[in-house]
Amino acid sequence: MHYLYILFSESSQKFYIGETNNMEERLLKHQNHYYSNSFTKIANDWKIVLTFNCKDKDEAIYLENFIKRMKSKIFNEKIIANPSILKDILSKRKL
Repeated sequence: MHYLYILFSESSQKFYIGETNNMEERLLKHQNHYYSNSFTKIANDWKIVLTFNCKDKDEAIYLENFIKRMKSKIFNEKIIANPSILKDILSKRKL
């Protein structure tokens, strides 16, 4: 199983979008600044605000890139409030 996830930092008021096959491990790595050049270094209070099950890594990466291309805090908030939007995005995906 692979996951798309969105983290939110209250202190920075920023979202981070990523994908993984192990949510617990990935969150710990973000919190402990395991990724030296990562955007998540800007805060220590990242919380998971969305986890979305994907059928494989390709699907998770597709959604991650789609959301990042939107560059919209409002779009992120809409997805968090209504994750079924992600299913709609996938249904329109051209393979």
